[in-house]
Amino acid sequence: MTSARRYVLTLVFILTCLPVAGTAQRVVPKAPPRAEGEGPFARLIIRGATVIDGTGAPAVGPVDIVVEQNKIVAIRNAGVPGVPIDPNRRLKAQPGDKELDAHGMFVLPGFIDMHAHTGGFAQGTPAEYVYKLWLGHGVTTIREPGSGNGLDWTLEHRSKSEKNEITAPRIKAYVNFGQGNQGPIATPEQARAWVIDLKKKGGDGIKFFGARPDIFLAALDEAKKQGLRSACHHAQLHVVRMNVLHTARAGLTSMEHWYGLPEAMFTDRVVQDYPHDYNYNDEQHRFGEAGRLWRQAAPPFSKRWNEVMDELITWDFTIDPTLTIYEASRDLMREVRAEWHDEYTLPSLWKFFQPDRNTHGSYWFHWTTADEIAWKENYRLWMQFLNEYKNRGGRVTTGSDAGYIFKTYGFAYVRELELLQEAGFHPLEVVRAATLHGAEALGMEKQIGSVEVGKLADLVIVQENPLVNFKVLYGTGAIKLNDKNESVRVGGVKYTIKDGILFDAQKLLADVRRMVREAKEK
Repeated sequence: MTSARRYVLTLVFILTCLPVAGTAQRVVPKAPPRAEGEGPFARLIIRGATVIDGTGAPAVGPVDIVVEQNKIVAIRNAGVPGVPIDPNRRLKAQPGDKELDAHGMFVLPGFIDMHAHTGGFAQGTPAEYVYKLWLGHGVTTIREPGSGNGLDWTLEHRSKSEKNEITAPRIKAYVNFGQGNQGPIATPEQARAWVIDLKKKGGDGIKFFGARPDIFLAALDEAKKQGLRSACHHAQLHVVRMNVLHTARAGLTSMEHWYGLPEAMFTDRVVQDYPHDYNYNDEQHRFGEAGRLWRQAAPPFSKRWNEVMDELITWDFTIDPTLTIYEASRDLMREVRAEWHDEYTLPSLWKFFQPDRNTHGSYWFHWTTADEIAWKENYRLWMQFLNEYKNRGGRVTTGSDAGYIFKTYGFAYVRELELLQEAGFHPLEVVRAATLHGAEALGMEKQIGSVEVGKLADLVIVQENPLVNFKVLYGTGAIKLNDKNESVRVGGVKYTIKDGILFDAQKLLADVRRMVREAKEK
């Protein structure tokens, strides 16, 4: 295997997004100018809502929320539940004010997807499709972990989103380590130079898969000096030399998925117990054996398990687990038959999901009952670690990694919330992970992440209580039996507000359904 080929294999999540060196670069479709949303308004008054503020505090309402341009300027108590609201206690509207009747509705902070790839050629997912699915599910900020469509493309979209020239969430651009370099980074000096250059270009952070220890340590050190945050998918090709403890000590600010964490808790081995015919390039091997990894680590609440957890917490380390992206490994049929595929998954994306040795994340060559059972045990141990990490004060965030493994954008994010609840998180803790903790991990907690005076008006408004049932956040809504014994759909995000701009979430999702329908007709 050539050194260039080995280098490319470390960039496993962008193999299908980046042009191959030496070939003509293809143009990635850009999001069209914004044609959706009202505002921002001189003053927007959201009337009579119940607020779930993202800090972990219980719901409170009814309240009136006052937004001027793109900032929350007041949150006023409007009464108590079950009692008619006294209009004399309410803020009086002025000529030109926009009033939104939210009585009986719930307001949350805009959601933050910490692992949000914007797709690429292989998926056939136009930016407009992806962005509208995110906004239609209340996602107002994303961390793009890798900038797989190219840094220039991502920075252009970041700028247009900041100016609200396109219909898109706020974008934080992380870049795959070494991306754009002429050949592999082979020395610590080259690593530092690349990081400095990324800072000059305007990147927000770095996404690592691993590297030779001296190179990795130099890059992390320079990232700290340059004020760049960092994330790492600790790929199996590098994890023996640099697991999560090594990288956290060196200044890594967050880990993706869970690779590198069980390896840090090995007590009777150094290398994962790979079968002798294992080949990392064979994704059936890679994902099949990954499902047998957690049981090789120290058991829950053992000495080593506690030591690793407690040390990571001392480093203020963020875990972004992306539970949702591996769920097909424990229940393939559930993911293949998810009800939203029919109307919301583009034909090109559906084709990308199918078993194919050439496509990352399409490893269903011979997925067995034994594989699913192993992954169920993997989840049990993984979730136990996450819940206790949260209980001891560690930061856990929400990311979807959608666009792979039968996960459709937006829908995958809501499923992540459900899975954190399965892990043991109280629904209020889930919302905090999806909002304030994400903001903290991005260094944006003074701007977004909670419904508080002085913060940006990034809000999600839904007609049903998501604390009772997170399924009401799905674009397809949730099934409920009404008083007439009829099965009906309830929920779906009603409005998404980003930077004070009011989007009709249902219209955004209708646009997506139209895109999918037209693509199928073609």
